[in-house]
Amino acid sequence: MARFLLVHGSCHAAWCWDGVIARLRAAGHQATAIDLPAHGADPTPPAAATLDGYARAILAAIDAAGGPLTLVGHSAGGYPAGLAARLAPRSVSRLIYLCAYVPHPGASIADLRRAGPEQPLAGAIRLGKDRTTFTIDPARARATFYHDCPDLVARAAVARLCPEPVAPQETRFPDGPPEATLMRHYILCSDDHTIPPAWQAAMTADWPRDRIHTLASGHSPFLSAAGALTARLIALAAA
Repeated sequence: MARFLLVHGSCHAAWCWDGVIARLRAAGHQATAIDLPAHGADPTPPAAATLDGYARAILAAIDAAGGPLTLVGHSAGGYPAGLAARLAPRSVSRLIYLCAYVPHPGASIADLRRAGPEQPLAGAIRLGKDRTTFTIDPARARATFYHDCPDLVARAAVARLCPEPVAPQETRFPDGPPEATLMRHYILCSDDHTIPPAWQAAMTADWPRDRIHTLASGHSPFLSAAGALTARLIALAAA
């Protein structure tokens, strides 16, 4: 039996993992997801959200789950997942990045997004009036996040998107010992319309090839390919 904690990306919350959690539990594994601060049901004001606070919330969820487990970070969730693993490496038995930004010391999530070879989010991000959050233009959200999802699934997901705090995404990942010493894997989504697959490959160019795994999916395989994603997570937790 494996144990999983699943971390969402920008503008999402724990709800996006519901289908994967159900499949993991049906297969005999333990699985839960977290609402990062200022997302979903978490009451933290967006202006108070920080990258460190995200990581601390992940570590608290790991403690509540009973200790070391497989940590999965999707998209922007790769940064707080990586920071949590660095802060408490004994709390993470495996770290899986799912079409995620791989933490780079001295660079922020926004830095990596802007450095990509393509800018699929250009024109889709709407900065809030107080400049503390951004949202994704609903007219662009399906093409960006859910282009390979069934229509009803995509529409329901777009309706649940929430404002994303800006500050954590503009925070540079701290210097320190690399989390590369952990058992880590990367799932590259080959039809991703949010983080270009070529950029996912570039961020992991120096990784051992047996740690890179390709999934034929867009940016939200937890909705478009939940069965295939679940099977891959189970296999990697046992690797």
